[in-house]
Amino acid sequence: MRLKVIVMSIENKYCSNCGAKIDVKAEICPKCGVRQYSQKNHNNKNKITAALLALFLGSFGIHKFYLGKSGQGILFLLFFWTFIPGIIAFIEAIIYLVISDEEFDKKYN
Repeated sequence: MRLKVIVMSIENKYCSNCGAKIDVKAEICPKCGVRQYSQKNHNNKNKITAALLALFLGSFGIHKFYLGKSGQGILFLLFFWTFIPGIIAFIEAIIYLVISDEEFDKKYN
């Protein structure tokens, strides 16, 4: 009986707006109609932080490591002396600041 209660709690979550018990996969609460955002990512990345890292330390690929793109970060480190990673990082910093929060979260979280 106890195991059944644990399984039931894994299959359900609570609406962020009205608190109704809903299916864990539900994108919209059937009771109040509010969109439910996924909480599967506990390591949320901040686009302002990523942009600042790209501006000031982008030549070394620090922003890539922050965003979880270690392979690209290593490439930036290997070629930082050519100044090409710095130019790319400057462009990426502008992109991070311009895109919406939802689009950034979808891509990097």
